[in-house]
Amino acid sequence: MTSRDTMRERARALLASREDAVLGLSHALHADPELAYEEHRSARRITDLVERAGFDVERGAYGLPTAFRATAGGGDLVIGICAEYDALPGIGHACGHNVNGSASVAAALALAPLADELGITVKLLGTPAEESGGGKVDMLREGAFDDLAAAMMVHAAPSDSVGMGSLAISSWQVAYTGRAAHAAAMPERGVNAADAMMIAQVAIAAHRQQLRPGAVVSGVVTRGGDAANVIPAHTTADYDCRAASSEELAELQARVRACFEAGALATGAELALETVGNDYADLRQDFAIGRSYLGAARDLGRRVQDCDPTIRGGSTDMGNVSHLVPTIHPMIGYDCGDAIMHNPEFTRYGVSAGADRAVLDGGLAMAWTAIELASDAEHRARLLDRLAARRTGARDGAGRPGRP
Repeated sequence: MTSRDTMRERARALLASREDAVLGLSHALHADPELAYEEHRSARRITDLVERAGFDVERGAYGLPTAFRATAGGGDLVIGICAEYDALPGIGHACGHNVNGSASVAAALALAPLADELGITVKLLGTPAEESGGGKVDMLREGAFDDLAAAMMVHAAPSDSVGMGSLAISSWQVAYTGRAAHAAAMPERGVNAADAMMIAQVAIAAHRQQLRPGAVVSGVVTRGGDAANVIPAHTTADYDCRAASSEELAELQARVRACFEAGALATGAELALETVGNDYADLRQDFAIGRSYLGAARDLGRRVQDCDPTIRGGSTDMGNVSHLVPTIHPMIGYDCGDAIMHNPEFTRYGVSAGADRAVLDGGLAMAWTAIELASDAEHRARLLDRLAARRTGARDGAGRPGRP
């Protein structure tokens, strides 16, 4: 047995000794879902667990009350493991973040006692508000990822895959303000905010023919008026723009903004367009780290699809991290019937036996990946060289990315 194999088996045994605590965490997060930037109990559950395991913990890190940093070891190769734990309004953990976050905790617990022998620092980062807002982008601005040589997490899904990309996204709240008037007696005195919204929607629909491949514009009117006999003075909507890259997203935003401006110009209504949260960049997974994870997951008996990176799913603020740090974001699957993510039925499967296995396998696969990155000279040198080059760039004025 090689030293790497020995380290793998030690990590497996370490995780087995923590299995009840890790699965208990997953079930507790699932039973007590909290929304973006409000995950106080979730963050406390995780930090209490890893602090008892010997991690050095900072709660409320990087200016976010529900973020945290937990570290173990003192090696020069800093491996970042991102834990997500926010839920969706009304449907709880319908994206499986109780699985995501608990798998990251599992990986950290399996690695921490081996960190000094491997020459690594294990840095577990609690990253709030992935579903809305983008806590990882906030943390990027505060330097949370500056010292990382690699970053990783797994994401709950109906099946296993590695290497898939994601779309860049921007979210807007749109509001038109017109002037109310009696719709029959004096309509000429009104400024119709609902007409402004309608014109914008027609303009967006007409523009769809010119969208680049992969671009998506989606939205919902959240207020359209109050009474049929009153010219609406106020309308509001929520809209998302998605594109294959941050550069293409900027182009799309300009065109869609022009559509909303057209509604204001045509009707005389005033337009207010507000960005919601942070823009998410496209996800660019690191091929070499992904291959290591793929091998580890398959060694655990999992059937993992090796995806084309041009295949893109939804959107994630892990994309922003991937523009700075070599990153992986594989999907860890479990049987959920016909349910799909962001559906109440998917929530129900989050504490199934399959989901529990995904927590443990995802955590161990990440731990084994980190062991390979640390023990393989080529992997280690590449990651440390990338980190050194990034630090040199920062000193030369390139800085770290903010909003993509």
